Amino acid sequence: MKFSALPPAYAGRRVLVTGHTGFKGSWLCEWLLSLGAEVHGVALAPEEPSLFNALGLERRMRHRILDIRDAAALREHVTALRPEFIFHLAAQPLVRLSYAEPITTFATNVQGTAHLLEAVRAGDFPCTVVVVTSDKCYANDGRPRAFRESDPLGGHDPYSASKAGAEIVTASYRDSFFSHDTRVALASARAGNVIGGGDWAADRIVPDAVRALAADRPVPVRNPAFTRPWQHVLEPLGGYLVLGAKLEAARHSGDPAGLAALAGAFNFGPEPAANRTVRELVEEILAHWPGEWEQAAQEAHLPEAPLLSLDISKADEVLDWQPRWNFAQTVMETAAWYRGVHQGGDAVALTRGQIADYVR
Repeated sequence: MKFSALPPAYAGRRVLVTGHTGFKGSWLCEWLLSLGAEVHGVALAPEEPSLFNALGLERRMRHRILDIRDAAALREHVTALRPEFIFHLAAQPLVRLSYAEPITTFATNVQGTAHLLEAVRAGDFPCTVVVVTSDKCYANDGRPRAFRESDPLGGHDPYSASKAGAEIVTASYRDSFFSHDTRVALASARAGNVIGGGDWAADRIVPDAVRALAADRPVPVRNPAFTRPWQHVLEPLGGYLVLGAKLEAARHSGDPAGLAALAGAFNFGPEPAANRTVRELVEEILAHWPGEWEQAAQEAHLPEAPLLSLDISKADEVLDWQPRWNFAQTVMETAAWYRGVHQGGDAVALTRGQIADYVR
């Protein structure tokens, strides 16, 4: 599916983005606004610095502070809004923080997902829903293989386990309540290790690198040999938008068989060549923003999987979706956004420019 087909799918439609004040949510809202959508958001207040505030999104969309752990408030808002599309991104998104706050992580990522889907069920309105989880939802034994959507779910750390739980909740609601007709279309999207301008989260390698480089300090690297499927934020977001558009078309056509082929889980990741080590990522960043890196202390009691890779053939075959930017361009665009802002550039112009370049 070509991106030129997206504007007719979303123009003038009510779209709810949960977690819209976060990094990925802000990029998604900016893209949806460019497609002519009526964008609504529910999320916690943005933490500073935030891409949401840098883009001035509060003035350009319907914005509400709401904690998805509050089932009653979420249900009231969703049933009153009756959105035509929902992109569920609200989450506790950090592996290391999940060790410090496991209950918050499970309550937000698992129970919060159930709260949203229950609001859709209780509201009894036609809707297309894409639940965004993570590539870390798979039971990762460290073997060098690419995970397929049919592989077992699991997770050793609370974050990964919570994302597996969110997938199980999503599948349960789909099979129990939404698979008997075409009133609600529900799918999940698994992506991770997303980089791009405007991410300021703690304990992520790119924001850590940018903070260090901006202060003329060496970039601290905890696990230089770990391998991840690095991708620009626009890659999975494009996948979510294509998935949502195709789901809605199948739902609206009243074709249960066509909808069943789409109402499942999809991996969105880069080409295999973009599976690089953390060291390679940092050294590629330093090619665009000169500096040095240094080994940081590793915390053995906070383990993370050393290897992670996704098989994206289903998204290619079913959705006609493929990644557009290779590893070098992904890092170049990311570094250009941060350096541009650091040198006084306009975040809105940089973000819109990269969306336009990506779509072209």
